[in-house]
Amino acid sequence: MRVTLNPKLVGESRNYSFPFGALLALNETISTASVTASVYSGTDPSAASIINGAASISGQSVTQNITAGVVGVLYELKAQITTSLGQTLNCVAFLNVQPDVT
Repeated sequence: MRVTLNPKLVGESRNYSFPFGALLALNETISTASVTASVYSGTDPSAASIINGAASISGQSVTQNITAGVVGVLYELKAQITTSLGQTLNCVAFLNVQPDVT
C-alpha cells in the first residue's frame, strides 16, 4: 500500500500518519509498528536519522515523527505492522524535504 505525504520543511519536526484500515479484517488490530527511512533519490548518508522516536499506534493508523533531513532528498518511508491475526503489512510513502521559508 502507498500513501501520499505533504512535503516537510528542513527545520520542521512533523507527525505523519500511515492508515492501515483498508488492509485489516473486521476486529483485527495492530500489535506492533515500526517506521524506517531510506533515500529514494538524492544523497543523505544518515537517512535513518530523520526518524524521531518510536512509531505510535492509534486505532488502525501508525504515526511517526519525522525531523530534519536534507533539502532536495526524496525519502522512502516504510511503515511495517504486525497484526492480531499474525499478518505483517507494509505501507510506503515518499517524503520530499524542502528549504525553510525565510
